Amino acid sequence: MDSQRLYQQLLQLDQRSYKAYKQIAGVYQFPGFELSIDYVQGDPFASPSRLRVQIPQTYSQRTDSRIKSFPEELYRSHSREVALRDYLTRQFAQVAAEVRGRRGSGNSGLIAIAPTSQQVLERTSVLITSKQLEARFVVGLPARGRTVLGKQAAELLCDDLPLIVDRALNYAQLNSAELQRHVETVEDADWLRQQLAERGLVTFVANGAILPRQSGVDDRPLTTHALPFQSPDSLQVSFHRPNQGEIGGMGIPAGITLIVGGGYHGKSTLLRAIALGIYNHIPGDGREFVLTDPAAVKIRAEDGRSISGVNISPFINHLPQGRSTEQFSTENASGSTSQAANIMESLEAGATVLLVDEDTSATNFMIRDRRMQALIAKAKEPITPFVDKIRQLYQDYRVSTILVMGGSGDYFDVADTVIAMTDFQPQEVTEQAKAIAQQYTTLERELESASQRLTDLTLKGQELALEVEPKPQKPWELIAAPTIPQTQQGQLIAVSPHWPVNLALGGLAGLGLGILAAQLLERSNNVFHTADEVTESVPLPLLGVIPASDEALMLPAAIAPQLTSQLTQAQTSLIPCSPFQESFRSLNTNLKLMAAEAPIRACVISSAMPSDGKSTVALNWSKGAAAMGQKVLLVDADLRYPKLHKVLGLNNQVGLGELVVDQRWIPAR
Repeated sequence: MDSQRLYQQLLQLDQRSYKAYKQIAGVYQFPGFELSIDYVQGDPFASPSRLRVQIPQTYSQRTDSRIKSFPEELYRSHSREVALRDYLTRQFAQVAAEVRGRRGSGNSGLIAIAPTSQQVLERTSVLITSKQLEARFVVGLPARGRTVLGKQAAELLCDDLPLIVDRALNYAQLNSAELQRHVETVEDADWLRQQLAERGLVTFVANGAILPRQSGVDDRPLTTHALPFQSPDSLQVSFHRPNQGEIGGMGIPAGITLIVGGGYHGKSTLLRAIALGIYNHIPGDGREFVLTDPAAVKIRAEDGRSISGVNISPFINHLPQGRSTEQFSTENASGSTSQAANIMESLEAGATVLLVDEDTSATNFMIRDRRMQALIAKAKEPITPFVDKIRQLYQDYRVSTILVMGGSGDYFDVADTVIAMTDFQPQEVTEQAKAIAQQYTTLERELESASQRLTDLTLKGQELALEVEPKPQKPWELIAAPTIPQTQQGQLIAVSPHWPVNLALGGLAGLGLGILAAQLLERSNNVFHTADEVTESVPLPLLGVIPASDEALMLPAAIAPQLTSQLTQAQTSLIPCSPFQESFRSLNTNLKLMAAEAPIRACVISSAMPSDGKSTVALNWSKGAAAMGQKVLLVDADLRYPKLHKVLGLNNQVGLGELVVDQRWIPAR
C-alpha cells in the first residue's frame, strides 16, 4: 500500500474507538522510503506505537528517489558507523522536536527516537548498510480522550513524518562538514584509546579540554569561567591522529596515581572526566579527547547494597561469630564491605584500572592510622585497609589505581605519580610527596627507637627496685562495742516509730514506683510523642519536624488566589515567617540536599488514615517552597473529600477528576 492509501484509511477511522488504529499496522510505500508500522498502541496513554522507515542506499534517478544516500566512507569502519548512526539519531530527534505539535490527549502527536546524551553510544535506533538506511522511532497516534483523531493522524504520518525523514535522514539536507567532523572525532578518539596501552598509559587528557559541567544534573560543558586544561610538562605526551593531526596532553602512566589538592580545586571533576573517558563524546563537549582504558571501573561504597557469594577475604576477614568472608552474602552491606565487594567483582570482570574518590569511599576501608592501630589491636580489626593492598594489586595483577585523596598522606608511600590540582590546573608533585613520606618515616623510626629505650630503662628500674616486706594487716578492727539504750535504773528504753522519717521514706518509695509504672506504660504505648521515638523505630532518615500550630491551614488573603500562578517576589514576602512555616522551609531544604544528584520533580503526600495531616503538609510545604523561589503545582488528589480548594478559596467545579476522565483543560486563574 502507498501513502495515499494510509491517508484515506486514517480519515475513515476518525471519531472511532482508539483500538481501531490497530487496522493501520503494515508496510506503506512513500516517495523515497518505506514505512513499516510494527506495533500500534491500544490506548493514548499507553506506550507509543513503534514504527520504522527504510531508505534505499542508492543514487537511483527515479522520480521517487528524492533522498540522497550516504557515502560509504562515512561508515567504512565500525567507529565511523557508530558515529554516523549517533549523528543521524540526534538529527532525527532535533527535527522531530521542531515539527511536532500537540494533537490530543496522552502521547498524541509524539514523534520521538532513542534519547541521546553527551556520549556517543552504539544504538539500534538507526542502522545503515550499503543497501539501506533504517530508522526506528515511536509515534503517539492522536486521540481526544479515547477517540481517534483521524485527520490529525493523517497529517502526522503523511505530512510531518516525510518532512522529518527528508531533513534528518537525507544526506543532501545535512551539514556535511559537521557530519564529517562528528565521524572523524569519534574515529580519532577510538584510535587514541587503542594507543594508551602501547605507551604504558591508562588515561589521556588533551590540552584545551573543558572538564567542568554546568551542574550536577546538566552534563553540558560549563560555558563561563571554565579554564581549559593544560598538562604539566613532566606528564606531557603527544599523538598524531589519523584525521585531525597532532594533539598533546597529560598522560597518566600505569601504576598508582594520586590526585590531591584543596577543596573545590577540581580533583573530583578530573576523576569524573577520566571515568567517562571510556566513552566517546560529541564534538563541542570539551571532553572529546579525554580518553581512558576501556577496562577502567569507578569504585565507591554502596551502603545497603546486596552481596551474594563474593570472596572479600583479601580485604575483610575474621568477622565476629566466625562468619566466613570467602563466600560473603548480605542483603544490607556496610560501606566497607560494599566497597570491598565492588573491587572484587570488578577484578573478576576483568578491570585493569580502579578509579576511587575519597568522597564516596568508606573511611575505615581506605585508611587506618597508627593511633587507631594502637587503640584497636590488629587481631580485633577485620578490615585490611586499601592502602595496604593497593601496591599488591598492581605488582601481582597489573591493576592500576587512580585515587582522589585530599585528607590523608598515607598513600604517599605507595604512590607512583602524585598530581596536585590548583584552580583546575594539574601539577606533578611526586618528588615532594615522596620527600614528605620519607621525612615522616624517619621520624616514626626515631620515635619507635626512643620508645624502646624508655621501655628498657623502665624494666631495669624495676629490676633494681628494693623489695620491701609489707606490714601484716588485720582482716578486721573493732571500733566500738554495741550498746542497748537503757534508763539509769537499768530498764530498756522503748523505741517508737519516727513518723516524719517513715512518711518521707514511704513518699520516696511511692514516687519511685510511680516512675517505674509510668515507664512501663510509656514502653507499652504505641503512639509516637517525639521525633527521637520515630527515628528509633523507623529505619529512615528524618526529613523534618512539623510543630502543632493554629496556622496549619491559614493563608494570607493576598496570597491564596495566587497559588494557581507564579508568585511575585512581593507576594512571596507576605507568607508568614513563623516556626511552623520555617519547619516547612527546612523540610524543603532537606529534600533538596538529600536528592542533590537527582532533584525531586514530583512528590506524593499520603497517609493510612484520615485527618493525619496530608492537606496541612501539602499546603504548607508548597508555601515553604514558594517562599524559597520555586515554582509549585499543588494538586489535591483526594477525590472523595477534597479540602484545599476551600482553604484557598478556589472554585472546584472543574478539577483533577475532569482532567483525568474527560481530558478537559483547566483554565488558568
